[in-house]
Amino acid sequence: MSTRTGAAVPLQIVWDDSMLAYDFGGQHPMNPERLHLTSRLVRACGLLDLDGVSVAAPEVATDDELETVHSAEYVRGVRSVSANPDLSDAVLGLGTEDTPAFLGMHEASARLAGGSIGAADALSAGSVVRAVNFGGGMHHAARSRASGFCIYNDAAASVQRLLDRGARRVLYIDVDAHHGDGTQSIFWDDSRVMTISLHETGMSLFPGTGFADETGGAGAEGYAVNVALPTTAGDSAVLRAFHAVVPQLAGAFAPDVIVSQHGCDSHREDPLTNLRVSVDAQHAMMVAVRELADRLCEGRWLATGGGGYALTSVVPRSWALLVAVAAGSSIGPSMPVPGEWRGDGRARHGTEAPLLMGDDVDLWWRSWEVGYDPDDDLDRTVMATRKALFPLHGLDPWFD
Repeated sequence: MSTRTGAAVPLQIVWDDSMLAYDFGGQHPMNPERLHLTSRLVRACGLLDLDGVSVAAPEVATDDELETVHSAEYVRGVRSVSANPDLSDAVLGLGTEDTPAFLGMHEASARLAGGSIGAADALSAGSVVRAVNFGGGMHHAARSRASGFCIYNDAAASVQRLLDRGARRVLYIDVDAHHGDGTQSIFWDDSRVMTISLHETGMSLFPGTGFADETGGAGAEGYAVNVALPTTAGDSAVLRAFHAVVPQLAGAFAPDVIVSQHGCDSHREDPLTNLRVSVDAQHAMMVAVRELADRLCEGRWLATGGGGYALTSVVPRSWALLVAVAAGSSIGPSMPVPGEWRGDGRARHGTEAPLLMGDDVDLWWRSWEVGYDPDDDLDRTVMATRKALFPLHGLDPWFD
């Protein structure tokens, strides 16, 4: 991979209104309006006007590009159903309640994938240092099956593209409320990729996977990392878990580049999950990922969106902050939401948006070094992950 140079453009934002075609229709939670509102808030915050920020419209990924992480049979199946949605294929996960079939679904989903692939190309070439595709993050799609609103796994495709363009090791960090099962499965046997997923326990949430004992396949044991958070974990628990696992393993892995998935459905207002996380804590994890990239990868970082179904009150704020973090902007959770955007949301949806970019909360949390509490659900699940993974990377689960 090319290293950062003084001429590099710091940030590429993947966006075009054509991405709104990823639309399951009706009352489906994956409403493309969440992307529209995010793009409007990013603009209203002035983030597109910052020096070094560029916007790239995504190309539709080719079949060859998709088949680096998906089977040819699956891509053909998506194309077939895309042309005739009446031919839904439940075996491939197409036409289910979660992932309904719709006309043009291949092009719509391949465009999201193309956005992340293009961002990976820009990072690999050294023309940008960071990239954000908030329309991406389709982490449930597996090699040969759609799942959980996800048709093509753009996050996995971008990881593979980075490898194909010369990266030796890629770290994938997923903080969506749901386990990043598709991405994990695609790289299960590949020790060049470490997947770390922090998510609500599969005991209470789809897809029912992502426990500490899922550590990777033959030849790659220790490269799948899972923290199954207690069902209603809030800010202090999630931040304690993140900082007790992610920086240590990231440092041991020593990646060339980081790809992250920032599904914001961990928020306390999200209608599909049970976690109790604030936008402020989501922002804190974004900053932590950026700092890891700066410390370990000369800043190289590709961030995606993902889940998030509190359409007007949460998703736009969280992902606008993701763009702000990647851009190095001073805009943070304590900043007011631009009045023009609040007025636009009121006109479109008849709802009042929050006044601040964050939730005005106290982000105090107890670091792991303070001590392990065997009676605490969060500490037990974190220790299960540390015991399963840390020794495989020369780390002490009690003290590192």
